[in-house]
Amino acid sequence: MIAQDSIEALKARLDIVDVVGSYVELKKAGGNYKAPCPFHDEKSPSFVVSPQKQIYHCFGCGAGGDSVKFVMEYEKLNYPEALEKLADSYNFTLSYTDNKNNKPRSQVMDALNEWYKNLLNQKREALAYIQERGIYESSVEKFGIGYAPDSNATINYVKSQMFTMNEAVEMGVIGYDGGRNFARFIERITFPIRSANGSLVGFGGRTITGHQAKYVNSPETPFFNKSRLLYAYHLAKQSLHKKGEIIITEGYLDVIMLHQAGFDNAVATLGTALTVEHLPLLRKGEPKVVMAYDGDKAGRAAALKASKLLSASGFRGGVVVFEGGLDPADMVKDGRVEELANMFRSPKSFIEFVLDELLSLYDLRDPKAKESCMGEGVAYLKTLSPLLQEEYRTYLASRLGGLGVSPSLVKLTSNDNSQQNRPLVQNNSHKDMWELSLIKTVLEKPHFINQILDVLDPSLLLFHSREFSLAIAGKSDSPELMAIMVDESITGLKDEDSLNAELITFLTRYYERELRKVNLAQNISFEEKAFYIRKFRGKIGKLKRGELVGFND
Repeated sequence: MIAQDSIEALKARLDIVDVVGSYVELKKAGGNYKAPCPFHDEKSPSFVVSPQKQIYHCFGCGAGGDSVKFVMEYEKLNYPEALEKLADSYNFTLSYTDNKNNKPRSQVMDALNEWYKNLLNQKREALAYIQERGIYESSVEKFGIGYAPDSNATINYVKSQMFTMNEAVEMGVIGYDGGRNFARFIERITFPIRSANGSLVGFGGRTITGHQAKYVNSPETPFFNKSRLLYAYHLAKQSLHKKGEIIITEGYLDVIMLHQAGFDNAVATLGTALTVEHLPLLRKGEPKVVMAYDGDKAGRAAALKASKLLSASGFRGGVVVFEGGLDPADMVKDGRVEELANMFRSPKSFIEFVLDELLSLYDLRDPKAKESCMGEGVAYLKTLSPLLQEEYRTYLASRLGGLGVSPSLVKLTSNDNSQQNRPLVQNNSHKDMWELSLIKTVLEKPHFINQILDVLDPSLLLFHSREFSLAIAGKSDSPELMAIMVDESITGLKDEDSLNAELITFLTRYYERELRKVNLAQNISFEEKAFYIRKFRGKIGKLKRGELVGFND
């Protein structure tokens, strides 16, 4: 069981924007951040993250909580698993009430990585391959390159270090199938894969003995998700922030050789296309993005998909395609570093690349194919901002215009304005800002609760009595209260004087309404009416003199 003081120490390190932002692409909105909710389907963003409150809340589906709750919901983990994942991401060592568990979760990974690195120097075939590819010893050290032997040797090493097979399976270095364990990496050069914070979360492996799969990666685990990781990001992040640019390649060797040549802002996807899950990581620092992809059919298809995604998401940058079977690693090895630098300085913009690729996919001598091409081009342009749509409408028209297409035919108008200028919060129920301000004051300054309850009962609130009752009961994790906490249009009262003045005003109006009701009432006796008239007039008199009166007085 994880020790409570260890949990609290971990939570103190967490930043809700950093945690949520590693899963969801957040955009600044005043003092908060917002995004489409990851927990339900929506087009207009109603998901808000508050750095001040360290919580998130969706005004659409009501989901909300802190950093740990988000990881639990997003990753479908239980509470201890979410804590352990966050601890691993933040290089934090949790303490357990049972001493046998008091060790870092990645300890088995770290031990294997050191062993792999030592084995590399003993394997001539692996060293020969590395030298053949032009990799320096300094790069071997920088990237922690190693060598994984046969399966039995790896399993025996894990046992010799007193790790259990369950630990090794959980971290993805050992597999289990058909009643037996086996090593995930067999006779391969190994490339340790780390999270953005530098924690070892997985491995990539390149065969040197002719295995069917040239490259393999660790399997998906709670700690390793290849769709959210970029190889060597932890090494590149300082440089990419300084240069304002990130180079994304397709392989480990491309990254290693580019770093070796001074392009230390290079990273790579992990055997997968760029996905929307990569965007939060790429958004950090708002760098220009240069995609450096192979010129073969698979490389161009991957570059097309990535360019559509990045341009629609508002990223700056473009694409560099390597023709003739070359790749960045080959060019560095051949000494063509200046040529590479020129290519990276002038990539083809994402939008132009997409439109040119779409044009190349159709036989434009065929009128029907030409029509289909224009339709696909227009559909893509509609994913961009209005300004870019208009700018590149002309570009698309010019490329098709020489083939008998008038620019006026490239129409971008849409009748669907349902999502334009829609407010963040869709709520048809009445919102009383005074009552909400009082509730926010209770949430932010709970020491005022007794003072408020002396003069005010939840039943006096006309619109938000439920939320007020939850607030005074300390139910701050309820969706209703989270919505109030992250709503920047609601401001709490600053101090006791402001609170007293607002309470006097509210109560004066309340008792004046009650007095009018009594005067108009016909179903009570004269004596009872006279009693309430004196009572309410007395309260109103005191309030107008600046004196708060008790609710039960």
